[in-house]
Amino acid sequence: MLKTSGLVDLTELKMYVNGEWKAAQNGETFSVINPSTGKVVAKVPNGGRQETQQAIAAAEQAFKSWSKLTAMERAKYLLKLHELMHEYKHELAEIMSLEMGKPFTEAEGEVDFAASYLQWFAEEGRRIYGETIPASAANKRLMVIRQPIGVVAAITPWNFPLAMMTRKVGPAMVAGCTSIVKPAKQSPISAIAFGKLVEMAGVPAGVVSIVTGNAGPISDEIFENPIVRKISFTGSTEVGKMLVTKSAHQLKRLSLELGGHAPFIVFEDADLEEAAAGAVASKFRNTGQTCVCANRIYVHRSVIEKFSEIFVEKVQSLKVGNSIDPSVQVGPLVSKDGLEKVEEHVHDALSKGARLLCGGQRVSGELADGLFYEPTVLAGVNTDMLITSEETFGPVAPIIPFDTEEEVIEHANSTEYGLAAYFYTQNISRAVRVSEALEFGIIGMNDAIPTVAQAPFGGMKESGVGREGGHQGLDEYLEEKYISMGF
Repeated sequence: MLKTSGLVDLTELKMYVNGEWKAAQNGETFSVINPSTGKVVAKVPNGGRQETQQAIAAAEQAFKSWSKLTAMERAKYLLKLHELMHEYKHELAEIMSLEMGKPFTEAEGEVDFAASYLQWFAEEGRRIYGETIPASAANKRLMVIRQPIGVVAAITPWNFPLAMMTRKVGPAMVAGCTSIVKPAKQSPISAIAFGKLVEMAGVPAGVVSIVTGNAGPISDEIFENPIVRKISFTGSTEVGKMLVTKSAHQLKRLSLELGGHAPFIVFEDADLEEAAAGAVASKFRNTGQTCVCANRIYVHRSVIEKFSEIFVEKVQSLKVGNSIDPSVQVGPLVSKDGLEKVEEHVHDALSKGARLLCGGQRVSGELADGLFYEPTVLAGVNTDMLITSEETFGPVAPIIPFDTEEEVIEHANSTEYGLAAYFYTQNISRAVRVSEALEFGIIGMNDAIPTVAQAPFGGMKESGVGREGGHQGLDEYLEEKYISMGF
């Protein structure tokens, strides 16, 4: 059972709007289902336009005073939130495991990761520098200052419900912006729990509001309300393109972190043990439900048999089970649709000549009520198969042979996505060449988990616009104002 220690009451969850806890005005709720068991975790308010309007109005009012605080004053609130996230780490991890199926130990890691963004941006907010420009006349002085953009909306995904929220709300807060958070319907309890921490940290009312409910009406209000100046969205490329169209009517600033189809390249000179361990970490993290996980594993033909043997042994050792169990490494898929897509990709690959090295079916027995699929490795994969062009978002690893560096770079880049790519080599010259040739925003060279708070995260091509994390993530919430002063 969930031990909330007063953090949240699962029997009476409410939205956090303008410093108050509120039910939906229409009284409606929706159910959050535990994908490990198929049972209802809790009922959450099904808010809509009215609640979103209230949150936006509160954010506009709060912006007047919040934006006037010094960066150090705002940073104190972020550091308090950072402290509280660590204090309630166990409870927050349990919530994630129950609502969206993240393995518990991994969920604890996400709490640490999410908190690291609050700490980083609290420190980085003190370095929002302007500049002076040499004037072309003796009676002028030219300067550039940077100011908060205003009210922002954060639309967060279910697969990293806390980290994606702090990665957006953290820089917005320290920049002087106020925020409305719309969490995914699969993982709203994490957002509500974060709202509780915001309250406990003493953050002024209206600076952060949490609105839960169907995406349509909430999104419509966010995009149509002129008070909202900027939207940060993490989700699919398909939805991202729709949001670009919606934003055009008011030219709202967007940050979009969208889909991926990451190549993972193992060259003939790689440390195969290290590469196989990295591939497992990247591919099966969060049950393969990450936008940066390895989707296509390219292995040099001369080492493909040895690599596959090592890789399969590691995959078969992964423990599958109820996500709340601390010993489990692979949990359920988040939804029935996600499970069916995994099955479709495996069936399509096998029908076109791929071979199963392990896995390949739903998990039965005592886990049959959950949305579990066996960790799966496919050999003999070619470009005619769906899995080489569509994001699987599940625990399936396709292995593809290659012969030359030029060939594998061409195949790796042959996608509309450009979020993350990985490669393993011990050759320094190749490391430089391949890093520069891959058309992806994030490169993991002998590193399967490259994401950190102090570095920019984002993609090229159809994987998004803008960056999160690093000083670049703070820039997204600031406007530059040029001042020419005559005297």
